[in-house]
Amino acid sequence: MSVAAAAAGRQVWRQLARNNTGTSAAIRRTISSLPKSHSQFRPTSLPAFTTTTTTTTSKAVPRLSQSQYRSYSSGGSSGDGTKVKFWPFVVVLAAGTGGWVLLINRQKNMPPNPKQTASSTKPTPAFSPSEVTVLFVLGGPGAGKGTQCANLVTDFSFHHLSAGDLLRAEQDRPGSQYGQLIQDCIKNGAIVPMEVTVALLENAMADAIKKSGSRKARFLIDGFPRKMDQAFQFEKVVCPAKLVLFFDCPEQVMEGRLLERGKTSGRADDNAESIRKRFRTFVETSMPVVEYYEKEGKVIKVDATPGPKEVYEDVKRKLVGKLGENF
Repeated sequence: MSVAAAAAGRQVWRQLARNNTGTSAAIRRTISSLPKSHSQFRPTSLPAFTTTTTTTTSKAVPRLSQSQYRSYSSGGSSGDGTKVKFWPFVVVLAAGTGGWVLLINRQKNMPPNPKQTASSTKPTPAFSPSEVTVLFVLGGPGAGKGTQCANLVTDFSFHHLSAGDLLRAEQDRPGSQYGQLIQDCIKNGAIVPMEVTVALLENAMADAIKKSGSRKARFLIDGFPRKMDQAFQFEKVVCPAKLVLFFDCPEQVMEGRLLERGKTSGRADDNAESIRKRFRTFVETSMPVVEYYEKEGKVIKVDATPGPKEVYEDVKRKLVGKLGENF
């Protein structure tokens, strides 16, 4: 037993003696009944009990002699092998209580665990991938994404959502707070802030599911995501994507298609200057998205140079080969 532990025991013993008269009397009676041979191990500096009275008798309790004192609080052995070690238990109790209080205080003052905080605040996607199938449809402007999506809607019961169409509709909607922002971005070939696009897509998906009357649905998200942060935001907030359908087409072929479409489309971005800006934006920001999902094994790459029918036959073959006949 260390000196520090003995000192702690004496302090606890003094407190017990001061605060509990009835306990002190009981302890004296126990002390007086112990063999004197135990006195050799007793610390000599414990205080003597003062004479006191209890509530049940007026008889004064006599002051204990030094030898009686020693025989109680020591830890020696008598001829019959009896050992009495009371005060070490008091020390252990006091030390354990103090350590527990110290531990609680430290935990209160510790900063929150970043991983636990992150997991507790992580948002849940609006739609479960077990019920909702999402295919991102990517390709440069003029690659034929809209044409092929229309065929997939007919044959595989997809809902086709074009991010560009949703943005143009929002731009023209009376009272839209995003109308001018969207118009400027489309004209300059820039990317609309992802919060706007993701919110429009989520609302359109919710409307389609509500109209269908079923919780299960398939969606082709056309022309989205155009940046990695859009992809991460959509999968975190709306729904993880199953696959990316990528239409690969040379720039000169796409430019010719867009210029021809611009003669009748009436779209503000179907002009040579906007087309070139859109090409640069796609290469710089959207191709990294394709490359990321390709590393994940989630890309179906289709050559979009041939005519629409040939391209669609290739799409169906690769889609069924990836997902199975009854996906």
